[in-house]
Amino acid sequence: MASQNPTAIPDGSLVLITGATSYLASHAIKDFLERGYRVRGIVRNLSQALWLTEELFPLFAQSGVFDLVEVPDLAASNAFDKVIPNSNASAILHFATPFDFSPDPNNVIPQAVGIVLGLLQAAAREPSVKRFVYTSTVGAVYSPLAQGGVPITLTKDSWNDAAVKAAWAPPPYEPQRAILVYAASKVEAERAMFKFVNDENPGFTATAVNPFFVIGSALHKRHLKGTAGWIRNVYNGEPGMVAMAPPGCQVNVRDVAVLHVAATLDPDVKNERLLAWAEPFNMNRVLAILRRLYPDRKFIDDLPSQEPCLATIGNEDRLLGLLKKWGGRDGWISLEQGVREGLSPEP
Repeated sequence: MASQNPTAIPDGSLVLITGATSYLASHAIKDFLERGYRVRGIVRNLSQALWLTEELFPLFAQSGVFDLVEVPDLAASNAFDKVIPNSNASAILHFATPFDFSPDPNNVIPQAVGIVLGLLQAAAREPSVKRFVYTSTVGAVYSPLAQGGVPITLTKDSWNDAAVKAAWAPPPYEPQRAILVYAASKVEAERAMFKFVNDENPGFTATAVNPFFVIGSALHKRHLKGTAGWIRNVYNGEPGMVAMAPPGCQVNVRDVAVLHVAATLDPDVKNERLLAWAEPFNMNRVLAILRRLYPDRKFIDDLPSQEPCLATIGNEDRLLGLLKKWGGRDGWISLEQGVREGLSPEP
C-alpha cells in the first residue's frame, strides 16, 4: 500500500536489510512489506535463514517482493560489492552487529566500524540509494549502569564516551567489560557513519535509531530466546537478564520499527539520531502489571533496589510526531501493552 505522505524513496522500491533474522529487523521487514516495498534481507547463512521466507513471510516471498541474499562475512573486504552496487536499492537498513559477548575491544569495535564503513562505501557506488539507517542503542548515548538512577536529559549530541574509555582500558579483559565493549562499538560505528557522510557527501542521508530495552510481540518463536522472551520468562518465574538490568526504560518493538520506517521514508529526517524509549522499566513494574492481569497466578517476590530510570529524551515531541505520522500513534505504546504482547501466544 503506497504511503499517503511524501516519501524520500520511491513507493515500491527495494530496501536492503542486514541482520534480517534479528528480532528488530523482523518487525521492520514486516512494516516495509505491508507498506508495499520490496525487501531483500542480507544474512550470513542462507540455509539457516530460510525460515524467514518459508515460515514468517511466505506469501511475500512467493510473490517475489521478499528475498534473501547471503554475505557470509560482513567484515570482509568488499563484502557488499555483489549485493549493493547495481541492486537499484533505495535504502539500506543496518541491523547486524558483532556481539559475541567478547570483552576484548580488539575483537569487536574495529569489526563493527569496518562493517558500517563497508556498507557505506558500497552504498556510495549505487546512485539509487537515498537513505541509510543504522540500528544503534541507548548504550551509545549514555550508560544506564552508571547513570540510570540520575536525572538526565539526553539529546542527539549525547555520547557515551565513558564506555569507549572503559572498553579500551588495558587488559585484563574481564567478562563484565563485554557490555561496555558493545556500547563502545556502537559509539564508534555511529561516529564513523556520520563522519563518512559529512566527509564524502554521498547521495544519501544517514540516521541512527537508538532504542532502550525493547519489548513486545515476537513474530517467530526463534526470537523468544532473546529479548522478545523477557516478559514470558518473568511470567514463568525465570527473570534472567531483566533481574540483572540497571535502571532503564522500555520501548515497544513496533514503535522502534516505525522509527526505522520514518528514518527511511520521511523527507525531513536527515543525518540525525532518533532516541527511542517510552517509560521507566524494571522487574518490579513488570511484576505489578502481571499481578494485575493475572490475579490468580503466583509470581516471584519483588526484587530489592529496583531504582527508577530517570533519563528523558530532549526532543521527544519530534519522535512522537514521527510515530503519529508514520504509525498513526497518539503516543508510545505503553509498558502494560508491551507486557500483554510479550505474553501473546507463541508464533
